[in-house]
Amino acid sequence: MTIQILAIIVSVVLFLVIIDLIRRGRLKERYSIVWLAASAVIFLLSIWRGLLEGISLWLGVFYPPSFLFLIAFFFLLLIVLHFSVVLSRIYNENKRLAQEIGLLRTEVKELKK
Repeated sequence: MTIQILAIIVSVVLFLVIIDLIRRGRLKERYSIVWLAASAVIFLLSIWRGLLEGISLWLGVFYPPSFLFLIAFFFLLLIVLHFSVVLSRIYNENKRLAQEIGLLRTEVKELKK
């Protein structure tokens, strides 16, 4: 019971921290969706312990807390994948902009001559 209360408190605090980061502009809304979903799932599974046990047994996981770790790992994997895609896009855009700046500098030098 104490662990369940702790899990509820952690999920609520996580949700409030995410909302505060969005409100302050430190976390963009489009990146916060996965975090909000993760905190909602943790909250739901913390309150409704029977759901956690039912899903874990249905999937063949015999120790429900280990299923919770599996869910946490899944969300972290999604977050890492999402940010890898974002970083790849930013890298390509940065490379293109650097090439454009190089071309523009060359053109400005030629025009100054």
